[in-house]
Amino acid sequence: MEENYIVSARKYRPTTFSSVVGQKALTATLRNAIATNRLAHAYLFCGSRGVGKTSCARIFAKSINCEHPTPQGDPCNECHSCRAFNENRSLNILELDAASNNSVNDIRELVDQVQIPPTEGRYRVFIIDEVHMLSQAAFNAFLKTLEEPPSYVVFVLATTEKHKIIPTILSRCQIYDFARITIADMIDHLAYVAEQEGITAERAALNVIAQKADGAMRDALSIFDQVAASSGGNITYQSAIDNLNVLDERYYHRLVEAFAKGDVPSALLIYREIRDHGFDSHFFITGLADYLRNLMVARDPRTAALLDSTDEVRASMAAQGAALAPEFFYKAMSLCNEADLDYRQASSKTFLVELLLIRLCQQVCPSPGSESGNGEGRGLKPIQPLSAPAPVPPASPSSPITPISVSYTHLTLPTI
Repeated sequence: MEENYIVSARKYRPTTFSSVVGQKALTATLRNAIATNRLAHAYLFCGSRGVGKTSCARIFAKSINCEHPTPQGDPCNECHSCRAFNENRSLNILELDAASNNSVNDIRELVDQVQIPPTEGRYRVFIIDEVHMLSQAAFNAFLKTLEEPPSYVVFVLATTEKHKIIPTILSRCQIYDFARITIADMIDHLAYVAEQEGITAERAALNVIAQKADGAMRDALSIFDQVAASSGGNITYQSAIDNLNVLDERYYHRLVEAFAKGDVPSALLIYREIRDHGFDSHFFITGLADYLRNLMVARDPRTAALLDSTDEVRASMAAQGAALAPEFFYKAMSLCNEADLDYRQASSKTFLVELLLIRLCQQVCPSPGSESGNGEGRGLKPIQPLSAPAPVPPASPSSPITPISVSYTHLTLPTI
């Protein structure tokens, strides 16, 4: 009988602090707290989806009950407590999903559970996920227990929306803010997963998947499974962008080259290619704005770190961005923003985008450090004012003004 398939997000879920991706500073703090036995009674883990909040809460709960923790502060995964947790039969670690258990009665049941000491091990750990979903009455019912729990109880709360939690709860917790996973960390982890699964994957393809995941490791693993299934275990750059319906950045690269030359026909033809591939024009505008922003930050070494990508991509974008003046990027992003705001009201979406491309071709001026040749075809030439008529020279004071003589014809009226 074949093994049941397990998705990568579950199969490669971290089980030790060492295997958590992209949260080194935070996991080091938790390890130190465990090693020095300086445990708080309540923790709040905050961060966007898929960054490891619940996974870290489980590892933390397992570690503080581990009988033989490693010198690095990780659980051994071999003692009775660790095995019980890994097999989902531990009575010392309880999880509550506040999204579906958010009433006062649910919290009262939890408070009743708090009064029961552990039968084995040192701590009972209560993990409350999506804690911001608790009702106001449930929050109030939880306050007293959260402030003064029994000595054997530790609460770990997790939320994606910290601003929705009332201040009285926040003041009773140690707060840990989880960072978004960087592109480089996601690519490295996806490469490891691909190696374990016997899948060949191009780095460029993994970069596309990481960009699509938007800082969430769980999303990246789900997308990885999707692309791997469609590409038959050989993930290429082309298969990734085709499967995910991602607009190839090479289009944007060609467009910027057309802008640099002031080549309006080429820009319009590239846009037609994009439309023929079925991409939405609004999606194209926002993608172009993002690409221009990334070029701008990549061209300056001081801001290159703001581009969340690999070193190879940074170097490539820096080379293209250096050929353009900073003023172009400021104006170009402003034009893209205007087009984004006007898109919904525009009666002709295609005309709006084409006008944007024409204006972008007219805005480009060479970077001060680049070779611009004779500069023809770059930027708009200023309109020369119409030549004014030559002024009449003033009369010399020494020359008298000759009066104009006017002759009048006298009419003789007939006598009546």
